[in-house]
Amino acid sequence: MSGNKGKHIAEGSSRSGGGGGGCGDGDGGNNAIGLHQQQQQQQNPPPLSRYESQKRRDWNTFGQYLRNQRPPVALSQCNANHVLDFLRYLDQFGKTKVHLQGCVFFGQPEPPGPCTCPLKQAWGSLDALIGRLRAAYEENGGLPETNPFASGAIRVHLREVRDSQAKARGIPYKKKKKKRNPMKAITDHESSSFPMQ
Repeated sequence: MSGNKGKHIAEGSSRSGGGGGGCGDGDGGNNAIGLHQQQQQQQNPPPLSRYESQKRRDWNTFGQYLRNQRPPVALSQCNANHVLDFLRYLDQFGKTKVHLQGCVFFGQPEPPGPCTCPLKQAWGSLDALIGRLRAAYEENGGLPETNPFASGAIRVHLREVRDSQAKARGIPYKKKKKKRNPMKAITDHESSSFPMQ
């Protein structure tokens, strides 16, 4: 390691205080650089993950929705009915064709032609949105007991949306099974095959 340190000094690396010459102990430059880097990190926090940035956008969108109500609704006054209205409002921006009961394509996963049935938000998108908003509510000071996104009415609504979309589109909803950890299964098998001594 000491050979590497000498190499940096000999090459005039910026890691040494001043190239090893004439600046006293040569350590003052490192402290100034380190302090500058710390200040930059505080000013420029690391970029948010995709999930965190989406959660922030969703939270801001919901807040804007509440402010646009007549009369505006304070976040502290928000309840499950406001959340349900928000979910219905979002349907106008949906991209998933959901056939109505009287449509000739109702229940067909691959309809052979176009129809006038509405586009709606897909159940999976709504479910993920509620999960993000539920987390954002508590991160922004809301109490878990009063979280409108965790309400039973929201769970019932999401279940109804899931079931109705599955019927209308002819695509049954199948809950994804949790993948078993193959290494754990091997370890369990090995431990049961060989008695402990």
